[in-house]
Amino acid sequence: MSDTTEDQGRAGDGTRAVRAGLPEPVKHEPTLPGPVFAAHFHLPGEVTGPYAYGRDDNPTWTLLERAVGELEAPGRDDVETLVFASGMAAISSVLFSQLRAGDAVVLPSDGYQVLPLVRAQLEAYGIEVRTAPTGGDAQLEVLDGARLLWIESPSNPGLDVCDIRRLVEAAHAQGTLVAVDNTLATPLGQRPLELGADFSVASGTKQLTGHGDVLLGYVAGRDAEAMAAVRRWRKIVGAISGPMEAWLAHRSIATLQLRVDRQNATARAVAEALRQRPEVADLRYPGLPDDPSHKIASQQMRRYGCVVSFTLPTRARAERFLEALRLVEDATSFGGVRSTAERRRRWGGDAVPEGFIRMSVGAEDPEDLIADVLRALDESAE
Repeated sequence: MSDTTEDQGRAGDGTRAVRAGLPEPVKHEPTLPGPVFAAHFHLPGEVTGPYAYGRDDNPTWTLLERAVGELEAPGRDDVETLVFASGMAAISSVLFSQLRAGDAVVLPSDGYQVLPLVRAQLEAYGIEVRTAPTGGDAQLEVLDGARLLWIESPSNPGLDVCDIRRLVEAAHAQGTLVAVDNTLATPLGQRPLELGADFSVASGTKQLTGHGDVLLGYVAGRDAEAMAAVRRWRKIVGAISGPMEAWLAHRSIATLQLRVDRQNATARAVAEALRQRPEVADLRYPGLPDDPSHKIASQQMRRYGCVVSFTLPTRARAERFLEALRLVEDATSFGGVRSTAERRRRWGGDAVPEGFIRMSVGAEDPEDLIADVLRALDESAE
C-alpha cells in the first residue's frame, strides 16, 4: 500500500473530499487539470499505455474515478471505479454485464421508479426477476439461488432501510453477488463496499455533484473480473461521460462534505418541524430517532441523507402545497444545493399515495426553509 493510499485511509471526510483524485503536483501546472477533449490520442507502433481512443478511457475520467474510489473505499487500492454517462447507465452496466439468460436477480419492489422498465428488459432477455420491499430485509425471502441481489438503501422515494451486512452475508453464503445503490446516502453517508457488497453504484447527478447541472453515474467494485465485465459493457454500449461533465463532477466533489453536512442537518430540522403538523402523515427520515429505519440506519450509516418524505391528505392539497412554496422548486431529482420537492405519484412508477411528497433539502438557511415549508402548509389548507 502506498503512502498516498494510507493517507487517504486516515484523512477526515472534508480533507478527503477536497483532495480526492488530484494528480501529483507539477510546477506551473494546475492543481486540477482542465477537461481533456479528445476522441483519439497519438498512438504510434504497438498499442500500449492507458489512452488510445476516447470511448475507452480519458485522463479526465481517470482523475474523477480515482476521486470517487477514494471516497467509496478510502485506504484501499484493490477497488476499481468506472464513471458513466448517467446513473441508469451505471445501473444497467452491472445488471447486463453480470446476468445471463436463465439467471435470477432480486430487485427492490419499492426502488427507483425506472426499475420496472429494467425488469421488463431483463425478462425479455430470459432473466428471472424477483422483487421484495426494502424494509424488514424482505429480499431475503426471495434470494434463494439468485445470481445477483440489488439493494437500494435508503430506498427512493420511501426511505426504507435494510440491514446491508445481513443481506450480504446471506447472499455470499450461496454465491450471490450484491450491488448496492448508494445514490441517496452518498459515500459520506455509507460505504457499501465496507459493508461487504461487491458493487457500489450511484447516480452522480444527485448529491455527489450537487448542483443540478451534471448527468453522471459510477460503479465501484472489489472484484477485478466482475469489474472487467462492467468495463467491457461500457465500451460496447458507449455509455461514457463527457470530459466536461467529468471535470465538473470532480470540481464539485471538493465541497461534498460541506454540502452534505449542511443539507443533512437541515433535513433533520425540516423533518422535526413537519412532525408537529397534524396534516402530515407517514413522515420518513432515517435520522429521526423514532423513524422505523433509524435503528439499523444508525448501525451502517454515518449521515442520513438530505431527502424527507411525507404524505398530505389529498392530491389537491399536495399540489397546493407545492405551488405555495417560494424557496423550494417543484422539480424531480434530489441532492442539489437548491431545495426541490415533487408529488411523486405524477410519474406513475412509484407505489405511493396521491399526496406523497418527496422533498430534497438544499443548502438554504434552515430557518428560512422551515418558515417557507410551514407557511406553504398553512396556505395550502385553505
